[in-house]
Amino acid sequence: MISTRRRYLALPVLTVLFAAVSCSSSEEVAVPSPKGAAARYCKALHKELPSTVDGLKRGTPEPVSDFTAIWGDPAVKLRCGVPKPDVLTYGSEHYNPRADAAEVNGVEWLFEKQDDGYRFTTVLRKAYVEVTVPGKYAPEVDVLTDLGSAVKKTVPTGV
Repeated sequence: MISTRRRYLALPVLTVLFAAVSCSSSEEVAVPSPKGAAARYCKALHKELPSTVDGLKRGTPEPVSDFTAIWGDPAVKLRCGVPKPDVLTYGSEHYNPRADAAEVNGVEWLFEKQDDGYRFTTVLRKAYVEVTVPGKYAPEVDVLTDLGSAVKKTVPTGV
């Protein structure tokens, strides 16, 4: 038989466990600050983003923003309206907008290897969309198949 004292001690432990589980769907994401048309495209994209990517459920980034989204734990992070990647800057020794890019479902993405996974950034679009995918989800490119239609629908081609 469990004493009354033990039942009361178990309650705070359960509360802490539930709090830890409920916080796991939120992760801090740096919010970009696009202006003008890019901001409008990003807000439209945010409304079209899927509830799952590669089977991962959508969470809530901190702070909440129309320019960011996350899925899974560890989080796949999307940021819309990021600056042009340095490797795409004319005059850069690496300049070639298609050299390290691949098309996935009609959207071209620059891919950059990170310490743990990949960062993908759209190219040849009116706003830059960045998706960071942890190595846990290898092949990391798979998440892009679920994002392509939303990007194509809301972020027009062009530079």
